[in-house]
Amino acid sequence: MASGNMKVIRRWIKSVESTMQITKAMQLVASSKLRKAKERADNARPYFNALYETMCEIQAENPDFFSPFKKANENGRVLLIVIAGDRGLAGGFNSSIFKLVDARIQELGGIDNVEILAIGRKACEYYIKRRYTMFAAYSQIAETVKIHDTAEIADDVVFAYTHGRIKQAELFYTNYVSPITQTAASLAILPVDIPHAPSGLKEIPVYEPSAAFVFDHIVPRFISGMIYGAIIDSFASEQASRRNAMENASDNAQIMIDDLSLSYNRARQAAITQEITEIVGGANSV
Repeated sequence: MASGNMKVIRRWIKSVESTMQITKAMQLVASSKLRKAKERADNARPYFNALYETMCEIQAENPDFFSPFKKANENGRVLLIVIAGDRGLAGGFNSSIFKLVDARIQELGGIDNVEILAIGRKACEYYIKRRYTMFAAYSQIAETVKIHDTAEIADDVVFAYTHGRIKQAELFYTNYVSPITQTAASLAILPVDIPHAPSGLKEIPVYEPSAAFVFDHIVPRFISGMIYGAIIDSFASEQASRRNAMENASDNAQIMIDDLSLSYNRARQAAITQEITEIVGGANSV
């Protein structure tokens, strides 16, 4: 009987060891992808910061100029741009962003008042399955996304906004805070909300052909940058969440191996004791 238990325990140990090898490999892959994603985000940030500063300067020096991007439309639905992961095994990464979006949809009065622009396979599957009105769906683009990809997305959003299909647009993504902390976040992108504050410039710049024209030209590029940054931030958060999940899985697997090894040694000791008892019993009978 003990011999049979030992065979079962050996199979369990080998199975858990194989699983731990997989989780450790996934942990290393996630760490590598996280480092690259952070580098991409850091490299892109200065350009879009410059765009935002220019928009703030135009607003500060021309507070009364008209732009269609500064006022919400009266008609149309609210566009929710939802960025989730392309894969699972990342802890609560995807569920956190879906909970935030679901709460916002309830505030807006239900699914009939919103359209969804889903980015990431998990987001596409989640909202298509629940029969939401889909503005667009993009799957498997986060790891290799380029700025021209998000420029096309931003152009579609701007076109829908300027033609009255949507009255406002909001962006939902996961903010990368640290390797162990990632938080679901939301950001209003249309209409554009620029603070009314003095620019601090000694000389007022002259924009050709006009400040409003330059502002309206910058907005689509700025929205493209916001979407790009959110995708990169979410991708980094996904990798960090997956790395943490795989690290925890590896630790748990090691605990299981230790417990199984202890059980194996106990079963082995019981088998040895039984054999000794049988030998001694046989010798005494002789």
